[in-house]
Amino acid sequence: MPHWSVYTGRNEPHDGIDHLPAPPPWRAFDGGPALPPPHDSDDATAVSPDRVHRAKSYVATAESVRLVNAALCLRRPLLVTGPPGTGKSSLAYAVARELRLGPVLRWNITSRSTLADGLYQYDPLSRLYAARERQDGPGRAAGDVEDHLRLGPLGTALLPYDRPRALLVDEIDKSDLDLPNDLLNVLEEGQYEIPELVRAARHFGDGAAEVLADGTDTPVTVHRGRVRCRAFPFVVLTSNGEREFPPAFLRRCVRLKLRRPDRDQLTDIVRAHLDTPDGHADRLINRFLERASGGELATDQLLNALYLTGVAGLDAESRDDLAEQLMPYLSATADGDGF
Repeated sequence: MPHWSVYTGRNEPHDGIDHLPAPPPWRAFDGGPALPPPHDSDDATAVSPDRVHRAKSYVATAESVRLVNAALCLRRPLLVTGPPGTGKSSLAYAVARELRLGPVLRWNITSRSTLADGLYQYDPLSRLYAARERQDGPGRAAGDVEDHLRLGPLGTALLPYDRPRALLVDEIDKSDLDLPNDLLNVLEEGQYEIPELVRAARHFGDGAAEVLADGTDTPVTVHRGRVRCRAFPFVVLTSNGEREFPPAFLRRCVRLKLRRPDRDQLTDIVRAHLDTPDGHADRLINRFLERASGGELATDQLLNALYLTGVAGLDAESRDDLAEQLMPYLSATADGDGF
C-alpha cells in the first residue's frame, strides 16, 4: 500500500496513526497543551456490545480505505453518502478501532440542531440557582461558570489531543439549511471560543477552567475560553442523500459514496456478522439481490432475516416465508444506486 495509507480496513488494531504524514501547511494546527488520547474504558457507551460488534465486523471496500486515508492525510472531514443500511456510520467505528483513536464521539443531527449544540452546552439557570444558594451572586470566579458547562461532541473532538479523535456527525442532511455553512469556519480553523469562559477569564485568575468533555466525567482544562486542536479529528459526516450541500461545504470535504454491495461483498458481510454462510444463506442472499432490483432494501434486513430464520427451528418453506416478511421494501421506488 502507499506509504501514506495508515488505515487498512483489516480490522486489526495498530498504532499506524503515529506514522501519519505531516499535514499540508494550510492544515497544520498547534493547539496545546497536548492531551493524551482517551481509553475506550473512559466512555461506557464506547465498549457497549453493539458498538464493538459494528467496529469489528465492518467490511471495508478498496474505495473506502483509499478515501479514509485521503481524509486523514489532508486533515479534512469525510462526507459519506449512500442509501440507508450501507454502513456509513459503522465506518467511523471501524476506523477508530483499527487506529486506536479512542471512543467515537457521536453527534446525532436533527432539524433543530445548531452549531452551539455540537460545541458545548451551558445552563445559565442552574448557575443562577446555585449562586442564590451560596448567596454570593453569579460571576464570582471562572469555576462558577465551568460547573454549569459541558463540551459537546464537536467541541470535545477539537481539544488538543495528541492523536485525532473520531467524530461521527450522523445524518447531516436532516439539519437546518444553515448548519453546514455554520460548520465551515470551525472545521476550517480547527478552533472555537466559549464566550462565557472568555468573559470570566478577563476578571479572574489565569483563566484556566476545568470543563467536562463529552462522554466522560473527567474534566479537561480550557485556557481563557479558547479551544484549538492539535491533531485534527477524523470527522465522518453521513448523509442519506436527502438534500444538496453548498459548494463551499463540499469542497472542504473528502467525499465517499457508498453503493449497494454486490454478491461477493454481501457474502463477506454475512460471514463477518454470522459466520460462514450455509446453503440457506446463499439462497437468501440471491433472493435479496433479486428483490433489491425492484425496490429499496437495507443490508441489515438481510442480516435480520438470516439470523432469525437460523434460530427459529423452522422447515425450509417456513424459513423462506419468514425471510420474505422480514425484507419488505423501504420505499416503493427502486433505487438503482443502492438499497
